[in-house]
Amino acid sequence: MGRRASTIAVLWATLWPAAAFAQAEEPGEAAIGTFLRSLDQGFGANVVGPIAQVLFFDLVFWDNGTDHDLKLPFIVFWLIAGATFFTLRFGFINIRAFRHAWVVTTGHYDDPDDPGEVTHFQALSSALSATVGLGNIAGVAVAVAMGGPGAVFWMIVAGFLGMSSKFTECTLGQMYREVGKDGHILGGPMRYLDRGLGQLGLPRLGRFLAILFALMCIGGSFGGGNMFQANQSYAQVANVLPFFSGGWGALAYGFILAFLVGIVIIGGIRRIGQVAGFIVPVMCGIYLVAGLFIIITSFDQIGAAFGKIVGEAFTPQAGFGGLLGVLVTGFRRAAFSNEAGVGSASIAHSAAATDEPVREGIVALLEPFIDTILVCTMTGLVVVITGAYESGGEEGVLMTSKAFATVLPWFPKVLSLAVFLFAFSTMISWSYYGERCWTFLFGAQFSIVYKVLFLAFVVFGSVLKLGNVIDFSDLMILGMSFPNILGAVLLSGKVSDALKSYWSRYKSGQMQPTS
Repeated sequence: MGRRASTIAVLWATLWPAAAFAQAEEPGEAAIGTFLRSLDQGFGANVVGPIAQVLFFDLVFWDNGTDHDLKLPFIVFWLIAGATFFTLRFGFINIRAFRHAWVVTTGHYDDPDDPGEVTHFQALSSALSATVGLGNIAGVAVAVAMGGPGAVFWMIVAGFLGMSSKFTECTLGQMYREVGKDGHILGGPMRYLDRGLGQLGLPRLGRFLAILFALMCIGGSFGGGNMFQANQSYAQVANVLPFFSGGWGALAYGFILAFLVGIVIIGGIRRIGQVAGFIVPVMCGIYLVAGLFIIITSFDQIGAAFGKIVGEAFTPQAGFGGLLGVLVTGFRRAAFSNEAGVGSASIAHSAAATDEPVREGIVALLEPFIDTILVCTMTGLVVVITGAYESGGEEGVLMTSKAFATVLPWFPKVLSLAVFLFAFSTMISWSYYGERCWTFLFGAQFSIVYKVLFLAFVVFGSVLKLGNVIDFSDLMILGMSFPNILGAVLLSGKVSDALKSYWSRYKSGQMQPTS
């Protein structure tokens, strides 16, 4: 009874503004709008602003305030530097292990006796369900709107380099995973930062980075993995279903979505893996088929679109911040989309059934390829070919919806289903990431508190506007990359030794598929 009472208290404390408002004397639409604007302004001023000053500190600070000043946020530089280091450190593993990754993913190396909770495919699906989401639909549109078509090119470059970051962090996730008392796998950056750096004689640094990562991950799960998804999926659903329009409609949508998410996350990684293994192929199929149809029917414009994407990547049009501005925009949105270097995916991949950590790292490098190089590129092509970014008036997912509707007038309704599935799958995976970090900090007995908070933020995400939601999402998710990349660089020697051993056995034929 005590635990139930405390859980209810936490839920009430989180939702009290909405509950108090529901009992207001004037529950009209004007009052709803005033309340939501006040909530959003407070969120931006007290949470987003202070954190942004640190993570997005401009490294090119000496020209601030001048005409056409250059901006290079610290955290974006950190991601670029980390991904480039891992690509060179491991001899372009993103290229030479690409074919082997597909073979492993299809189950040819699966062994039911290997320790773990999910298969290689389910681990990949779980991680992809967290990354192949609204960042691919809304995020690409945001990138093109902010940086022009050239931002798509730099998203592709970021995806290519990010494959090496994913390999590194997911290999480490497997190397340092533990089995909890309840039999569930406990793995991810908070584990390899703590234990791995401890083995290198840096226990205090490792513990500090592990706690910092866990806190950031919990914040990221509430922001980019939750509120952003709820916010953008609501925008698209309300666009085609007027019933959900307005303040009360947003609240209703939030509670419905929270209920559906709650049904799945109660079951943990096994249920999440099963659901993701079904939803990810379906939602990707729907979206890719529609995108390919538009591209094929506009075949004569593909060359010009690619020319604009590549050309403006190096000589951007006025108003997009110059070359560095376009590059930073592309890398920033790619990082939010594929999360390479962030470390979140290693939490899911650490649960894969295998006794070869490097093998799971190789599987993981497919994520940025699928997420960014395939799906994001297709979205960017559709937005550029249709010219939806030039007319203005829409932002995020609504711009992408408009781009598809120029060729397929009925597609916004189908996109609503796809957006809902993207958001839903992303949220269930991020709930697992955040819950594992919460357990690391507070113990498994308090995981129910996290789940209640997560479901409450689903409702908040449905009613907050895009600006502060997307800013908070970037801050938390990108912020995770600081402790993760620093620790992964320090531990890269252990990954290198493991890779050399694995690759020599694979090339010599000692390692044979099981089927």
